[in-house]
Amino acid sequence: MFENLTKKISNIFDKIKGSGVIDDSSLQNVIREIRIALLESDVSLSVAKDFIENVKSKAIGQEVIKSISPDQMIVKIVNDQLTELLGSENDSLKLNAKTPVLFLMVGLQGSGKTTTSAKLARWITKNNNKNIMMASLDIYRPAAQEQLIKLGADNGITTLESQENKSPLQIAQIAFDHAKKSNCDILILDSAGRNHIDTKMMNEVKEISEKFNFSEILLVSDSMTGQDAVNTAKNFSEQVNLTGIILTRIDGDSRGGAALSMRHVTQKPIKFMGTGEKIDDIELFHPDRIANRILGMGDVVTLVEKASEEIDEQEAKQMQQKFLKGKFTLLDYSKQLDQLTNMGGIQSVLKYLPGLSGLKEKMEEKMENNDVFKKQKAIINSMTPRERIHPELVKASRKIRISKGSGTNVQDINKLLKQFKKMSQMMKKMGKNKNIDSMMNSGQFGDIQSLMNKNKPIQ
Repeated sequence: MFENLTKKISNIFDKIKGSGVIDDSSLQNVIREIRIALLESDVSLSVAKDFIENVKSKAIGQEVIKSISPDQMIVKIVNDQLTELLGSENDSLKLNAKTPVLFLMVGLQGSGKTTTSAKLARWITKNNNKNIMMASLDIYRPAAQEQLIKLGADNGITTLESQENKSPLQIAQIAFDHAKKSNCDILILDSAGRNHIDTKMMNEVKEISEKFNFSEILLVSDSMTGQDAVNTAKNFSEQVNLTGIILTRIDGDSRGGAALSMRHVTQKPIKFMGTGEKIDDIELFHPDRIANRILGMGDVVTLVEKASEEIDEQEAKQMQQKFLKGKFTLLDYSKQLDQLTNMGGIQSVLKYLPGLSGLKEKMEEKMENNDVFKKQKAIINSMTPRERIHPELVKASRKIRISKGSGTNVQDINKLLKQFKKMSQMMKKMGKNKNIDSMMNSGQFGDIQSLMNKNKPIQ
């Protein structure tokens, strides 16, 4: 998401980088180019206009012209305005209410509402340890209730059984009574959608929202639909008391205009974003971190949080000791590949690192027709346990056997062994360096480790 906008704004800032002096004329050019970049990224005209006016009022005058580093000052102003546009800070879910706490999911058909209901239930269970129940109110779309029931069964989430010959309001009441009787902490109601906003759908949603005391009424919106998503959000916010927005399919939206426009148009916070198809592919929406990503500054905090979910602390310490002692094996390397894959692969990791958006594109092009990690995993899995610990045993005849077992060729095996040998040599050198060893043990390299343990943002 935001890849096009990031690229355009990075190019704009590259032109002024290192400028000792920025006059009014060059400022006007920068502001005009940012405006064009926003419009080309599908940001609505009114939002782009307000954004540019805010940037201009702060950028033109003493604040930038007399700044020691005017280029950095412009970046800071744009960053601050982006953060403000996106909502300043994350709005957390309202979970502290009389149980069962009620959530209502609304949105158009095809926005990913049912899948998002299950993702949200899973996220709350993992992060807040709540007992959750889900119920589908969709009596129109074929197998809609069965879809939610299956998602619940696959992920250990209690789901109301399919209800026939009942109205959405009646199903909501049945689900509420069942959740209350079962001592559920939270009940998530997945309302019916339509291909477009119509009076019947909106009246139905309004009736349900007024009947119960909802802590959250969340609009699920497909970011790939651009300005249509913004118009949908505006219509819903005018008819229903929305508490927030969840953007879906952001992994397929390179423009990001919907996210930038939606908060401004509805004045409702974006609370989550769906980042993929898997049940755990959902993230809290942090405006400041998103602003950093847009400006190519990366998002190390989110990367660390993702790493903390995938990497076991004790195993990480053991791996660190192996690195320092030069006892790193192909089996350990295979585990590292698994962790990287679970975090979304190298491309996913690169997008969180500052200044590497260009490298991400090159990496994607390089790996498009050559999935290196899968090949390397297949090669390692085709080795014997002894070969994984002692790769120097892998000679000509063994290479032929491994290549046949892994569906690769001998050249692929040679590349892996050469790469691993270089890595092992580097690890041994690090292990012999007493300064590095003492710094590791004293915790001077422990900032990331402590962040992973505490799972808190960098202050």
